[in-house]
Amino acid sequence: MEVSNKQVIYRDYITGFPKETDFVLNTTTISLKVPDESNGVLVKNLYLSCDPYMRILMRKVQDNNIFTSYIPGSVTMQPITGFGVAEVLDSKHPNFKEGDLVWGTTSWEEHSHITNPETLFKIEHTDVPLSYYTGILGMPGMTAYAGFYELCSPKKGECVFISSAFGAVGQLVGQFAKLTGCYVVGSAGSKEKVDLLKNKLGFDAAFNYKEEQDLEEALKRFCPDGIDIYFDNVGGKMLDAVILNMRPRGRIAACGMVSQYNLEEPEGVKNLIQVIFKQIRIEGLSVFNYYYLYPKFLDMIRPHIKEGKIVYLEEINEGLESAPAALIKLLSGCNVGKQVVVVACE
Repeated sequence: MEVSNKQVIYRDYITGFPKETDFVLNTTTISLKVPDESNGVLVKNLYLSCDPYMRILMRKVQDNNIFTSYIPGSVTMQPITGFGVAEVLDSKHPNFKEGDLVWGTTSWEEHSHITNPETLFKIEHTDVPLSYYTGILGMPGMTAYAGFYELCSPKKGECVFISSAFGAVGQLVGQFAKLTGCYVVGSAGSKEKVDLLKNKLGFDAAFNYKEEQDLEEALKRFCPDGIDIYFDNVGGKMLDAVILNMRPRGRIAACGMVSQYNLEEPEGVKNLIQVIFKQIRIEGLSVFNYYYLYPKFLDMIRPHIKEGKIVYLEEINEGLESAPAALIKLLSGCNVGKQVVVVACE
């Protein structure tokens, strides 16, 4: 049986800041049965996740050892990919059956044939909103967990600073740090987000980086005794300022560089000599290396969600047609909470 299948395709490699017109909605058809020769699954996409890393994939990358760019519509009419939540409609894979709910990498379309379902996680717990598996219980949650606990080795009483603290990852890192007994400071890009960080998510302090003329002085003001742990989501000038304010033997988890994603020439970091003087450890974070910890992560976070010790904020857009606007909203920093697109009813 074949059905119509709406898709989101991006037109061509993007320079500068993406626009909604860089994307096009396409309608094709798809069979609801997995081909006999395939070991894959056929899924109905329920929720799609908008994530900052997707901007990197919209530019042409020469070194494919790092990651693989999206293939633009000018080359082949294939939808872009990202994380999502889906229902299995047909399966030729022994680990999945019809009716299973899964999260993992899928395509921005109504139905997807996933040829490598080994990358999918079966959803065993449905006592929370399924959209949570695009965020707090999915890739962003694992990123926050692995980056904070595995890379940063936090200790009670330490000062933790998080940039882009209101993002899908940052809001969790801050709450993990509070649960550990740390002093937590975050930066965000609006007064509304700063207020939510302090009043809703429990941060000790927060500031709007757009209102600060001197980031180094701002960090001295909010972290007067220095920073033990920096969870970096933005890179650039903020990273440079943080390095000057790190305490000896501080730890920096390099999770994202969102301030650099739309630049043709990345900004340099000038203060790296302080890494030597202060014996600072900087480590890049690739969440895929830590997926083996997912069961342990669920055991930790699910009780905190049930008991209300961890709060998670989402901003949800309805319909696949709204996906380009939702992604642009995320990349421009105008979203309030994890940006999610509802494709179909559960």
